[in-house]
Amino acid sequence: MSDQIVSITKPGNYTPVQQKQESPFPTEIINLPSKGWFYPEDNPLSTGQLELKVMTAKEEDILTSKNLIQKGVVLDKLLESLIVNKAIKPEVMFNCDRNAAFIAIRRMAYGDDYKAVISCPRCNAENEVVIDLDKLDNKVVDFSQYSRGKNEFDFQLPFSKKNITFKLLSKKDEEAIDAEMKALSKISKEVSGEITTRLKMVILSVDGNPERAVVRKFVDQEMTSRDSLAFRSHIREMTPDVDMNFDFRCSACSLERKEDIPMGVSFFWPNE
Repeated sequence: MSDQIVSITKPGNYTPVQQKQESPFPTEIINLPSKGWFYPEDNPLSTGQLELKVMTAKEEDILTSKNLIQKGVVLDKLLESLIVNKAIKPEVMFNCDRNAAFIAIRRMAYGDDYKAVISCPRCNAENEVVIDLDKLDNKVVDFSQYSRGKNEFDFQLPFSKKNITFKLLSKKDEEAIDAEMKALSKISKEVSGEITTRLKMVILSVDGNPERAVVRKFVDQEMTSRDSLAFRSHIREMTPDVDMNFDFRCSACSLERKEDIPMGVSFFWPNE
């Protein structure tokens, strides 16, 4: 374990559990937004922490690989390379924990100041902004109301009163959604099917029935827009994550509002 370990995200009330891994490079331990609460007990991520090593020239090679960029897996390969505990599989990490990892990687490599160009949603003016990544924090979530080690949650739809069980999505789930949407696009280019495809992946059972045919039929034929909206809002509210908003003010029209921090491969390459 490196003696250069520093906590990046806010520790909250979590008691650190040291991960017994060795790295020849400086490493840091971050506290995951999920606190590891919903991972199985035998998953190393259930500790609620993740140890990452600092980026090196090897990782810069990954970020500049045209092949990996074209395949859309460049950030996955970056994360895989920087996780110290190789028993951890990035594809099974919840999206919220991946977000925290990418922010930590960026901060370790280049510091807290992130320069970006934001287009104003009102006047379309281009604004150069500097975002302080140190000010990002994890959402406040009451984990005590959920069963530890179980990625299953209950929700009653307000209109139909049907009881559904659902889960948080991992990177692997997102890839399955993307694959299904690509298949759907070959059938019909007019409707993306993103909402229904995502709902089918998230929902585990309807009124206690876990059969996939039942779930799919319910989403396609029975779920009202009112229930869909309420359910998706509930998921956003209860899902742990890093608060990825920052205070934006347009230099041209003075619009002030919260904006999402843009994050892609360029997130890891500061403007010079």
